[in-house]
Amino acid sequence: MTQATPRPAAVASFLLPHGFACPHPASVLREASAVVEMGRFVHRVAGDRRTRRATPYAAREGSRHGDPVLLVPGFLAGDGTLALMARSLRAQGFRTYRSHIHANIGCTLSAAAQLEARLETIALRRESRVQIVGHSLGGMLARGIAVRRPDLVSNIVTLGSPMLAPGAHHASLSASLELLVRLSRAGVPGLMAEDCVAGACARRSFDESRTALPADVGFTAVYSRRDGIVDWRACIDPLAHAVEVTASHLGMAWDPRVLDVVSGSLLRAADASAVEVDRGKSA
Repeated sequence: MTQATPRPAAVASFLLPHGFACPHPASVLREASAVVEMGRFVHRVAGDRRTRRATPYAAREGSRHGDPVLLVPGFLAGDGTLALMARSLRAQGFRTYRSHIHANIGCTLSAAAQLEARLETIALRRESRVQIVGHSLGGMLARGIAVRRPDLVSNIVTLGSPMLAPGAHHASLSASLELLVRLSRAGVPGLMAEDCVAGACARRSFDESRTALPADVGFTAVYSRRDGIVDWRACIDPLAHAVEVTASHLGMAWDPRVLDVVSGSLLRAADASAVEVDRGKSA
């Protein structure tokens, strides 16, 4: 449910293009299903634990899957919000890394530079490109970094990331943005400034999110019509493999059904990377 609400005062008009809208204020009530989705995660973990205990040690899978995986949290969030996702992916053999973002409330270009440096470190250590999973704003950051540094990124998975219209978000986020801008004007360092939501910084971030990715960089965009925080239509990048799920915006970070989509995309990309490596060795 969306409505043609005016764009937030702090957000530039190009961040809310025609055809998109901020979710209706009551849409946030759908986010209550995040509790049910957490229940699904707990049930999945309990089932996996029983299965593991019943499986002989020698028969347990212990192999690692290809590229390392960097997890990037959304707006106002930190690495802790993706801890359950990291746990699930590690249990499946993926090697996950934190973004080192404690609270995603700073300048997007600064955050992107921080993530780029983090990617360089991981890629150098593992001698391979990195896959990125980004939730909400984290997905938009991942999209921009993949455009700038395809040499570091092999695949991205975005979860509820409104790349087509970053300004199409719930009024509660608009209020948070405006508060950050006011605090930045007052001299508080490390926060999103007006330039980040209405100036050159915002324009560059938005343009990067619309630039085509190289053919060898995978891209899966996960969206949900039940999303109570952003306009789900803005999450369907025409250049991505779009996958619809039934989950709340918050619950995408732990709902097992979403995690299955994420792991599926990561595994396909890892398999593709392994094939490329084999071709390189035989050439």
